[in-house]
Amino acid sequence: MKKILYLLAVLATAQLSAQDAPKKEKGHYDTNRFSQMYDLMATPNSYRTASGAPGPDYYQQQADYKMDIELDDKNTKLYGTETITYHNNAPEDLEYLWVQLDQNRRSRTSQSPLAENQHIGKAYKADNFSRSFMEEGFDGGFKIEYVKDASGKPLRYVVNETMMRIDLPQPLKSGETVSFSIKWWYNINNYRKIGGRSGYEHFDKDGNNLYVIAQFYPRMAVYNDVEGWQNMQFWGAGEFALPFGNFEVNITVPADHVMEATGELSNREDVFTREQVKRYEQATKSFDKPVVIVTQQEAEAAEKGFSDKKKTWKYKAVNVRDFAFSTSRKFIYDAMAVQLSGKTAMAVSLYPKESNPLWGDRSTRVVAHTIKTYSKYTFDYPYPKAVSVSAEDQGMEYPMICWNYGRPDANGFVSERIKYGMTSVIIHEVGHNFFPMIVNSDERQWTWMDEGLNTFLEYLTEQEFEKDYPSHRGPAAKIVPYMSGDQNFLAPIMTNSELIYQFGSNAYAKPATGLNMLREVVMGHELFDYAFKTYANRWKFKHPTPEDFFRTMEDASSVDLDWFWRGWFYSTDYVDIGIEDVKEFYVTDDRPEGMEDYSVRKGRFDRDKGPFVYMVDEKSKKTKKAEDIKLLKNYIDDNFSAAEKAQLKKPSYFYEVTFNKPGDMLMPILVRLTFEDGTTEDYKFPVQIWRKNNQTAARVFATEKQVTKIIVDPELLTADIDVTNNSWPKEEVQSKFDQFEGK
Repeated sequence: MKKILYLLAVLATAQLSAQDAPKKEKGHYDTNRFSQMYDLMATPNSYRTASGAPGPDYYQQQADYKMDIELDDKNTKLYGTETITYHNNAPEDLEYLWVQLDQNRRSRTSQSPLAENQHIGKAYKADNFSRSFMEEGFDGGFKIEYVKDASGKPLRYVVNETMMRIDLPQPLKSGETVSFSIKWWYNINNYRKIGGRSGYEHFDKDGNNLYVIAQFYPRMAVYNDVEGWQNMQFWGAGEFALPFGNFEVNITVPADHVMEATGELSNREDVFTREQVKRYEQATKSFDKPVVIVTQQEAEAAEKGFSDKKKTWKYKAVNVRDFAFSTSRKFIYDAMAVQLSGKTAMAVSLYPKESNPLWGDRSTRVVAHTIKTYSKYTFDYPYPKAVSVSAEDQGMEYPMICWNYGRPDANGFVSERIKYGMTSVIIHEVGHNFFPMIVNSDERQWTWMDEGLNTFLEYLTEQEFEKDYPSHRGPAAKIVPYMSGDQNFLAPIMTNSELIYQFGSNAYAKPATGLNMLREVVMGHELFDYAFKTYANRWKFKHPTPEDFFRTMEDASSVDLDWFWRGWFYSTDYVDIGIEDVKEFYVTDDRPEGMEDYSVRKGRFDRDKGPFVYMVDEKSKKTKKAEDIKLLKNYIDDNFSAAEKAQLKKPSYFYEVTFNKPGDMLMPILVRLTFEDGTTEDYKFPVQIWRKNNQTAARVFATEKQVTKIIVDPELLTADIDVTNNSWPKEEVQSKFDQFEGK
């Protein structure tokens, strides 16, 4: 009976204790920002491996084109017929094919203009007012005359805005090919009046047109292991997703035109004069300066002629994803050779006299520098040439050819803004040969995968082109105004191309800055460059996804970057690291009044028994230099030789610094100490310092000299949006943007 009463008493006591105990907080999910990204990234498979490399079952489709194109210069129309041979390398059969009709965005029935918000402007130029409210509008878009199979029989097709579905009589089996033909024409747009990535520029003074022609033919859409057909409509922002293939293209233009295009010209002797062919041969051996092949004098004579005769230029291109060309009777043409390891490529420029002397002095040299620099960081440029075309108000890229803005004003004056703006756009657009023309990412879905990576390499190329080059994007400080902006108008980098706010900052500048910070702050040049080159080589002439890039960068460097991708790419988190508190400590062998005597603490091991050297966070008459502390002196004398003692540090000042992180983005902590004699010492603490506490971190600095100043991120390398909390003692900063003036 006594045992029962005792047990009841114990139970009653336990129940009472539970009621009186404080209520336990509920559990929570893992919110640590170092958590791995299994929740965000696609599951690896046999097509795309966990390492970021193509898997054993990776495949991609191929589309080959044979085209005959004719340009009607007088009426600004383009006519074409093409035969497409489509190779189904997918493991499954295909019931239909999707073809892109990007010119349909300029059709009178296009939905693209209707998807844009409109507001009444306070003032209009007369031509803008007329186009906005009075004119019927430009009649663009493809006029499809037929779609036929290889035997000439009509194929059923359905046009849905900028996409066309071709219904096959029987499924295209895995491993088989199908050929079909399309005939079309369209009105070429004056891109300076109504916009566009291609079209023509009209010169009022001499009545000539300069054509930059792209998206001019029905093009196969991508079919892959990620989403099947990439048949998202072309609304204007998301650019292009295209399969690789081989092209044979014959382009007929007025006989007095000069042309360049994707691919190698197979009938040079038919379209250039004998003297121009000799000059071109000279250019293939000129590695230090461009050779002018079509002179300004020859171009000025041609632009007055308006020949009624025709010439056909014949091009062949192997393993390219697209084709584009530029033609005009106004073109001056120069070229030089570029030596790469094991091969030679040609750097070429086409430009009207209005672009000289700027283009003649600069363009082809910039093209050559770009090819060499990008090759150093990725792979040797594989194509036979890279062409830069002067087209005002343009900046657009295609395999082996691109259009670039930047000309002197009417008086021939070239401002620094125009000179460097033109140089940068040439670097950028030529650089696109690598991303996405060769490393063939899906621009319709992810603009950053080509624009961001390319802008990063553009920055490296600019800095190697000229000392103190005024790069517009790349350095961390340049992104701060954007990162500091209204969160309602920010979107993660991992946002579809059509849904991005502040397109240039989001898809170009922020990813480029992120890669630059990885290279400069997180990984270092050697690890970053190796991993980046590994990605480029793994995925050249293939179709990578974001996960392939993220995984390869980690796989090839042994650096865990999930925290970086999660914060910088998948969120709008920003960097803001500050100094929350600094405590100054001094050493003594006298136990300060009120401090617990560690030697009598209960439950401690013998190793924690005193006597101790005490750290106190206030000065007193008892404060001594470390070398004068009796306990330390005895310990050192007993354990170190004279030579070893000479190597020991002699700290006299001790600082416990607590860092906080008002911003959610993780980043290594970069610290600079300034001492009383004006000297400095820099420290870098890896990002893992935040791993147990994502909000605060603390470090102790033991120094021989007194510290007078502590600064976080002194070189502005981490895109910290507010440096007003970056210093101790606290310094006055006029504004959080003034800090980046001149950076």
